[in-house]
Amino acid sequence: MKRQPDGQDTTFRRWEMSLLGVIAAVAIFVGLYATSSIFAPVVCALFIIAIMWPLQTWLQSRMPQLLALAIVVSVVVVVFVVFASLTTWGFSRVGLALVADSARFQALYDQVNVWLEGHGILLTGLWAEHFNVRWLIRAVQEITGRINTTITFWLIVLVYVILGLLEVEPIARKLRILLSRASAKVLIEGSAVTSAKFRRYMVIRTIMSVATGFMVWALAALAGLELAGEWGVIAFALNYIPFIGPFIATVFPTLYALAQFASWEAALVVFVGLNVIQFVIGSYVEPRVSGSALAVSPFVVLFSVFFWAYFWGLFGAFIGVPITLALLTYCAHHPSSQWVADLFGAPDDMPTAKR
Repeated sequence: MKRQPDGQDTTFRRWEMSLLGVIAAVAIFVGLYATSSIFAPVVCALFIIAIMWPLQTWLQSRMPQLLALAIVVSVVVVVFVVFASLTTWGFSRVGLALVADSARFQALYDQVNVWLEGHGILLTGLWAEHFNVRWLIRAVQEITGRINTTITFWLIVLVYVILGLLEVEPIARKLRILLSRASAKVLIEGSAVTSAKFRRYMVIRTIMSVATGFMVWALAALAGLELAGEWGVIAFALNYIPFIGPFIATVFPTLYALAQFASWEAALVVFVGLNVIQFVIGSYVEPRVSGSALAVSPFVVLFSVFFWAYFWGLFGAFIGVPITLALLTYCAHHPSSQWVADLFGAPDDMPTAKR
């Protein structure tokens, strides 16, 4: 008669499986970090496919598949070109303004150094050596250069999107054949719900970004801040990156206001106004508009942004929250991982495996 494992053996096996899971997860993330140039375009393409698939389905039910694909790809290209052009225009204009007024910004920086030295801050010399207006100008120019050199990345993404849109239905059929009924159901239904959440996330994020950009432009114009339109465009673009984007969109105009008005009071007014805009839209309006369908723990959102930013840079900061939404959605569709979705804020209104 075969001996049944006792409690100690069962506990040991559980710890062993947990340790193997942790090792596998670490190996996966190390691989993602080492091969970011390969997997980042794939993840971006999957994100776009999930958003555009309903349009592709609707079009190809009324016309040939290749014609529908051409229309969808054209829409993706137009959206990307418009967004990239606006973002590049905003940062380029600010960079040119910094170069043109470099003497004024350097004078302001020297005044700050003198004030700090007068108050006994010994690190002023170190800051003056490594952080000055020339460094700030180079940073802005580097950001603009990075925006202008992402064409190769997006061309690769576009190729993946074209091929992926053609493979969605065949892959779904293969999953139903190759996997068990339960596993196929988790993957297919989880993908459908994830796709719907991605679309809602982008719609809400776009509306909130437009509102943020408009209010930043209005505040800058009322305050008499130069480049009001550019600051509004930058706030609109950076609002797609949680936490990091709004922070940058607040600090840069404040520093510019300090140099333009040469007054701490005026800069403080701009700073407070920008933070009020970011707080009202990001912490009050957006959570109520998105509702429980996109409810994720703020800690998890912040961790996702910085975690994926470390792996994939600026693109990782943007895609971190959608990846988290996808993982929580798949967890909610399987009984063994339902607790993960419940713990970190998975939606309450979506059908789950438990229900």
